[in-house]
Amino acid sequence: MCTERCLRFISGADVVRETMPWGPHEWFSRPGLTAATNLQLVRVTMPPGRAHAFHRHPCFEELLYCLEGECEQWVGREKRLLRPGEVVHVPRDEVHGTYNVSSTPVKFLAILSEAKFDGPAVIDMSGEPPWKSLRA
Repeated sequence: MCTERCLRFISGADVVRETMPWGPHEWFSRPGLTAATNLQLVRVTMPPGRAHAFHRHPCFEELLYCLEGECEQWVGREKRLLRPGEVVHVPRDEVHGTYNVSSTPVKFLAILSEAKFDGPAVIDMSGEPPWKSLRA
């Protein structure tokens, strides 16, 4: 919920930046930045060799749109290379993972729904069977 002001137009100065283990995030819409209740938008830059290993989002579904580079994208047990201009849909609570197996950074947009939810945003599944052995 926006406590000070809820923006309708987001400029570069408004973007919320944070660093995650799999790379820098630039948030264009999330609670506290916009009044959106059903959508979040983040641009992720994933350096070579980094990954957002197998995980799930119990409270929202996700669209990933590749802007630059290519990555190994998993949804459940299905794997594809995601390239610029391609989109993957991840249903709510579906285990998925993004792995940059290339020598260049990957940039993608993640569109997440819901923006307001109860419970954890991310649950790591990378150490659980069968996920821990899929990329061995």
